[in-house]
Amino acid sequence: MDMTKPLRIGVLVGHRDGFENWELMVFDRILADPRFELVTLLVHPHPFGDRTASSLFALEARLEGKFLARQPAYKPKRFDVGRQRIDYLDAISGRDTTAGSVASALLKRLDLDLVMRTTPEGLPDDATRALPFGEWAFNFSDQQSEHADWFSYADVIARAPTTDLMLYCKRGGETQLAQITTSSFNIKFSAARNAAFVRERGVTLLMRELGRLADTRQLDATPGLRPTAISAPSFGDLVRYTGALSGYLSAKALKLLKSKLHFGSSIWTLYTGRGRIDDFDPSQAIEIPPTKGDIKADPFLFQHDGECYLFYEAYADGDRKAHIAVGRFNGDTVERLGVALDCPHHLSYPFVFRDGDDIFMMPETHQSHRLEIWRCTEFPLKWELYSTALEGQSAADSILTRHGGKWWLFTNLSDHHAYEDHCNELYLFEVDGPELKRVVPHKRNPVVIGSTVARNAGRIFERDGKIYRPSQRNSHGLYGYGLNIMEIEKLTLDDYRERCIRTITPDFKTGLLGCHHFDAAGGRYILDARLSI
Repeated sequence: MDMTKPLRIGVLVGHRDGFENWELMVFDRILADPRFELVTLLVHPHPFGDRTASSLFALEARLEGKFLARQPAYKPKRFDVGRQRIDYLDAISGRDTTAGSVASALLKRLDLDLVMRTTPEGLPDDATRALPFGEWAFNFSDQQSEHADWFSYADVIARAPTTDLMLYCKRGGETQLAQITTSSFNIKFSAARNAAFVRERGVTLLMRELGRLADTRQLDATPGLRPTAISAPSFGDLVRYTGALSGYLSAKALKLLKSKLHFGSSIWTLYTGRGRIDDFDPSQAIEIPPTKGDIKADPFLFQHDGECYLFYEAYADGDRKAHIAVGRFNGDTVERLGVALDCPHHLSYPFVFRDGDDIFMMPETHQSHRLEIWRCTEFPLKWELYSTALEGQSAADSILTRHGGKWWLFTNLSDHHAYEDHCNELYLFEVDGPELKRVVPHKRNPVVIGSTVARNAGRIFERDGKIYRPSQRNSHGLYGYGLNIMEIEKLTLDDYRERCIRTITPDFKTGLLGCHHFDAAGGRYILDARLSI
């Protein structure tokens, strides 16, 4: 097989115009990558089959989409429908395609490698046999009719902790499907907004898997997936859903009012104890409580001259912007020493580390649209800007670590058009160290996708030959619901694998809503937790 030949891709659509944002993004990205070729748009004659939804639900879905999931129109940079080849499956040679013979002949003639389906109805079986890598689709494409889309309504009604996104394929005449990959995303209060958000995340997921296929020419998919039909919400479902939505919107309005009055910030507290990342027990931790003027989150520990220091995101109740403060442990209490770093923009996640004789801090500065590393000139309160990277990008919760004689940068970028969110994509780079003059992206970026595992939650540890990455578990509609300990099993510039070995949920103490950060040094650990107020 010619590995240098671009993947020849067709996209199965329901019409030749009026495409959704996520579809236009897919077209644009295929056209932008020399590994791919967008050969044709295949217009299905009956894209929705016999799927229907009630007029009442269709009206509700349309209104909800307009008011709660409105997006700016995506303007394609490369895709031009006027220049794109389009094939109408119901008009090829004037013949009906239901038997599949005409569609199959077309796909063979076009020499397509795969077809990406965006419609509920797919290609005939013998047409998929003509595709070496089959027909691909997302699970959200199956849950729609001509007038309504009901993806994730069942999740919101059931108050599920997350919504699952699945990319799967059908090859040949197989009755079973094969799962290519899946991710989970934090549930939103609105099903329409939830669906729009997941579709945008799906673009990144699809392009990563297409890149993997283009590089290897091997489809790594798990067979045995049985198709399941999810029907449109019933009248009773709609009543329950609108009631829950109304309650949420009322609570949100109250929260916005509190915000305008400058009180009601999220309140975090810290817990500390003796232990390491592979053996700590949060139920035995001692609280370091917040004060109204010094709320602490994102704690990092640092050993210096025999003493343990605490760097943390600090803000007062009602503040919209935080700074980095530092304190020193005296037993299990912390003496505040002062402000370590303050900028015009929000600061958090003060990852402090040593390289040789120098001490560095890499705080989260995503509002500045770049990654920043600061060098300490007088410990612990004086710092100077040392290096920057990822200019123009919004990077959150970044970590540098050494492994295998190399420096690695783990960071959470937000690949988005309408919905910026740093909780869903983990990007990996090989770098030259704190100078950040050489930044080489991982071949499979983003290496992790999904709100339950992707976002960093503290420094990376190496113990007894194992590598551990704390990560956030964002679910149940909450940011920072839980904390995972991930074990990194493979870390190279071409491959990355990790698995979750432990999850800490906010039940280790009473009165907690979440926990989302861990660090340890000198036999002491620290984590933060969100208080229920």
